[in-house]
Amino acid sequence: MNTVIFRTIAPLIVAIMLVFSVYVCLRGHNEPGGGFIGGLIAASALAIWSVAAGVEAARKALRVDPLALAGAGVFAAALSGLASIFTNSPFMTSIWLYLDLGEETVPFSTPMVFDIGVYFVVFGTISSIALALQSGEES
Repeated sequence: MNTVIFRTIAPLIVAIMLVFSVYVCLRGHNEPGGGFIGGLIAASALAIWSVAAGVEAARKALRVDPLALAGAGVFAAALSGLASIFTNSPFMTSIWLYLDLGEETVPFSTPMVFDIGVYFVVFGTISSIALALQSGEES
């Protein structure tokens, strides 16, 4: 499976998958997608990279322990729910902030922060499992 063609095309596939995973994650609150499917796409990209370049190269490219990313995602998702305390609203109530950047208005919301947290939880968990299975060691 680790042919010259696969090793050559893998960086392009991985780059496209990572960009697409971020796109799916960020559009997920208003349209189909979200943090879960975005995280699965990103973890699949890392799995492809680890097959093409090896597990150690994939861990080196990641630069952070995947389970640390999962923990940061849980923290971000919980923080998005706690933000509603400042508005005297129930836990996980959506809060929207509209940032004026020149001629554009960019919406920023707690559901987006929650989706990003879920993205990191799914990416970190699935990546940790995939890398452990490919290296043959216990996680």
